[in-house]
Amino acid sequence: MREIILASRSKARQKLLRQIGLRFKTIKADIREAHRLAKGPKELVIHNALKKAQEVSERFDSGVVIGADTVVLAAGKVIGKPKNLNDAFKTLKLLSREPQLVYTGLAVIDIDNKKVFSDYEETKIYMCRISDEQIRNYFKKVSPLDKAGSFDIQGLGSIFIDRIEGCFYNVVGLPLAKLAKLLKKAGIDVF
Repeated sequence: MREIILASRSKARQKLLRQIGLRFKTIKADIREAHRLAKGPKELVIHNALKKAQEVSERFDSGVVIGADTVVLAAGKVIGKPKNLNDAFKTLKLLSREPQLVYTGLAVIDIDNKKVFSDYEETKIYMCRISDEQIRNYFKKVSPLDKAGSFDIQGLGSIFIDRIEGCFYNVVGLPLAKLAKLLKKAGIDVF
């Protein structure tokens, strides 16, 4: 099997790849991510995923590189990782008031055959109303600073979720079914 390289140091993405039985190495992409929605969230996440995968693929002569980028969209703006606890607090208050959309762009580069495949996933999340006290208690147990949207759907933050429409794994940061389709196009079958 050819070498698979994940262009990310995300622990959540690594865990998901291991969950589906893939062996891979991780290399952090050295790029500056775009954050503007000029063409829309789908184009933004695909653009960033492609930049990550391309930058890492230039370091290898062979293999398959996976790039991914996830953004949360609420109230018409991109919600990324919070700058500090105050920003995280405001973010969770906003997200608990209205539905949010999570977009993940995927890029798979087949270095050997010089082929590039990309796609995206969209998931809608409805959160419960969260009180100030609940947010403060959550922050005592979980650091929101490394999480887009300031919460972890796969951990304690799951109690804030009323329902989701779409791919759960997209919210974690890597839509597995969509990724498996792209990997298959690059000659890697998960099964």
